[in-house]
Amino acid sequence: MAGITDGAFCRDLAGEGFDMVTLGGYNADHPTIQAGHEILSRGRPEFVVEEESLVPYLEDQAQIVRENFKGSISVNLRSITPGPIIRVSKIREVDVVEVNAHCRQKEITRLGCGQAMLKDSIRLEEFVEEIVEKAKSRVSVKIRANVAGIDEVKIAKAVERSGANYLHVDAMLPGFLRADLDVIRSIKENSSIFLIGNNSIKDVESARKMLNAGADGISLARAAIGGSLDFDLSRI
Repeated sequence: MAGITDGAFCRDLAGEGFDMVTLGGYNADHPTIQAGHEILSRGRPEFVVEEESLVPYLEDQAQIVRENFKGSISVNLRSITPGPIIRVSKIREVDVVEVNAHCRQKEITRLGCGQAMLKDSIRLEEFVEEIVEKAKSRVSVKIRANVAGIDEVKIAKAVERSGANYLHVDAMLPGFLRADLDVIRSIKENSSIFLIGNNSIKDVESARKMLNAGADGISLARAAIGGSLDFDLSRI
């Protein structure tokens, strides 16, 4: 959650049973950072860290998390080129860099970033492939489901071919207060990449439904926005 999930937020949730916590999303190059300023100016929460300060800032944020967390630390990043994401992958405490092909804010999508990356599966595959080849960490790609004109299975296969370690799917179902589990099933049936399911996970039951649909793991954000969970992850 941009503007919310910094080092302190992730550190305070570290005792809730997570295997991985994610910093960000962060804007990693000049165009996306400028877009971040625009998003912030219209009242949405957003991380705005200048390009020359991003790596030392993320080093500090990751170290805050590492103080009391033994699991993996991920950073969700937006960039128009792979280079800034590769640089972040070299931070010692960063275990995973996550390509943000998910953000739907107009300031980001007009740059061809965020969910706009889903419009060209070949470009997305090549973008991620370069990161995989040069990164010093594992690589994840986060996408949004049910974007008009987008075939999620085609995207999943492209991400799998790129060599990424994880596909993180926001199974958003517009107009409904539940996840689109059919999208998760379809991706699982047609690819073998480690699949992380996200959206509307707010209790043990909804988490189990996501896993039963085929997700290898789950992620959640809104349920933890208060700094703790009201259900036990170990029961899932």
